Amino acid sequence: MERRIADRKAELAEKWGMLVLETYPVETQRIWKNNKNRFSNPVGATIRESTEELVDHLLTWENAEAICASLDKLIKIRGVQSFSPSQALSFVFLFKKLLRDEFFKEMQEKGELDVLLRFEAKVDNLMLMAVDILFKNQEQVYKMRVEELKRSQHTLLKKARMIVDVTTDKVEE
Repeated sequence: MERRIADRKAELAEKWGMLVLETYPVETQRIWKNNKNRFSNPVGATIRESTEELVDHLLTWENAEAICASLDKLIKIRGVQSFSPSQALSFVFLFKKLLRDEFFKEMQEKGELDVLLRFEAKVDNLMLMAVDILFKNQEQVYKMRVEELKRSQHTLLKKARMIVDVTTDKVEE
């Protein structure tokens, strides 16, 4: 299976990237699909780069940190957009769909569906990694929101003179 994917790596990564882009509204798709400039279309470029990296990682399945870094790029983009958690992570299973669209019939005819299913287990594990990353990122965002709320409350209380900052320089003995 790895050989089949490796032989068509660039094509499959491009198709996967297009499937991910198709999860966005039509007008957004039009802009992101047609504009391949990294500076004027950073989201589209990141989606393309990440899907290429993830195809490589699925083929080698060696470096968990590198896999997580590639996943994290896509998850950070999708996690802050108006997607539910399942929609934000659906891009992982889009690769599984792509594999079935591209290889299922051929492998079924050759009696090799077990090979496809074994490779799909990597995609399932990729999804588990993605869930962990999404929750870690959401936890970080929530912590930042709490800290910002604390700062703003402190500032309001200070302006209302309900809090007085006492420093050692100002303390009289």
